[in-house]
Formats: sequence, C-alpha cells, structure tokens
Amino acid sequence: MEARTPRRADASSQPQSRAAQGASGAAGPRPPARARSSALLGPRGELIIEHAGEEYRLRRTRNGKLILTK
Repeated sequence: MEARTPRRADASSQPQSRAAQGASGAAGPRPPARARSSALLGPRGELIIEHAGEEYRLRRTRNGKLILTK
C-alpha cells in the first residue's frame, strides 16, 4: 500500500470568490438584447438612431437587407 503525503493547497485549487472571478466567472457573459427588425423599423422600414450627438439611419432595402448610414 502506498503512503500518501498531504498536499499543500495552492491558489489554483481554491475556489474563487465572485469578485475574483470577474468577467470570466462561471456564468459567462450575458447575451446581447434581441429585437425583431420589423418591430424597430415599423411599416416604413426606417429608423433614426441618435448616437454620440450624431444621427444614423437604419433602413430595410428593397432586397430585405439592412443598411446603416450616417
């Protein structure tokens, strides 16, 4: 029978606190919010987005694609 020697606990074998886990925690990052383009664009197929003092236009093309312009 083999004798076992006690192992020292090192940092890698200790569970981390939630604060120590940070962004790489077990839960992982949350997925981004999701919305249907039809709900955003409405019947006109267009939405003006204000960002950092600028206006951007998100619109649906004739081919059903989305295009974002400044």
